[in-house]
Amino acid sequence: MSLIEKAVQRLDQLKKAEGSPPESSQAPRVSESAASGGGPSSGAGRGAVRPAGVSPGASAPTASAQSGARASRTLEIDLALLATQGMVTPDRPKSVLAEQYRVIKRPLIRNFKGGGAAKVAKGNLIMVTSSLPGEGKSFSSINLAVSLAMEMDFTVLLVDADFSKPSILPRLGLAPEKGLMDVLRGEVDDLSDVIVRTNIEKLSLLPAGTPHPRATEMIASEAMEGMLEEMATRYHDRIIVFDSPPLLATTEARVLASHMGQIVVVVEAERTSHGVLRHALQTIEICPVKLMLLNKVAGTRGTELYGYGYGYGYGYGHGTDERSA
Repeated sequence: MSLIEKAVQRLDQLKKAEGSPPESSQAPRVSESAASGGGPSSGAGRGAVRPAGVSPGASAPTASAQSGARASRTLEIDLALLATQGMVTPDRPKSVLAEQYRVIKRPLIRNFKGGGAAKVAKGNLIMVTSSLPGEGKSFSSINLAVSLAMEMDFTVLLVDADFSKPSILPRLGLAPEKGLMDVLRGEVDDLSDVIVRTNIEKLSLLPAGTPHPRATEMIASEAMEGMLEEMATRYHDRIIVFDSPPLLATTEARVLASHMGQIVVVVEAERTSHGVLRHALQTIEICPVKLMLLNKVAGTRGTELYGYGYGYGYGYGHGTDERSA
């Protein structure tokens, strides 16, 4: 027996004494780990990790495919909670408030579709705001979005654009989520990662995301402009409703208004003065279409509307004209 053969024999004896399996039994484990995606994800000569369901040799899903899978998840809105707050719900299409919002949304739809008149550029980008806090803009944003989602021909995306005080998710009984601000900050790769579907058919949500002290600059950035352009043009049947901060409380709303096709200004009855409203409208002169919605009306032509928790009426003005219908 040669010296080499003796050395090999001695090595095998040592391995048996230590309880180590022979090399031939270790090799399949390494191969199995790589095939199942359980091995290391990087390093020269190491097996690549594959997501479950991807066969050997197939490429991993792209970032857009993965984000699309995440965007398909659904959040359950508590419709009973909405009803107790006096909001429009799909299961109560004949309520007084639902009928009022059918009237309110019609000119917005006409401006978007161009029915019988010139089509408004970016008419599917609708911002809902107010002069001051507490006038009911978030309440109006949700009702408008739900009412639009009840249309046969559109899908609706409701965006919480009040980055300092986001309120859409809490009002809907939902927990905080990452959102638009996280995309602008570069902490989320793709907008579709933070858009979520809801149990209300054709209604999706885009949360505000993590608050940031430079929100105004981010809204004014080229990244935001490009994002809004994509949102406005990607789907021809999608209407996007933005719940914006009050116009006189922050500069964020004024910057956001520069990207919009239509703006709905919520006016609280018997509270907002003509001077305050006129000042607010001057800050959004750049937007081509401005409509006013009179909120918290105690009664309309003698009819009390407190059964829904809110007195409610509606009115419209175009441009800086403060007439109401």
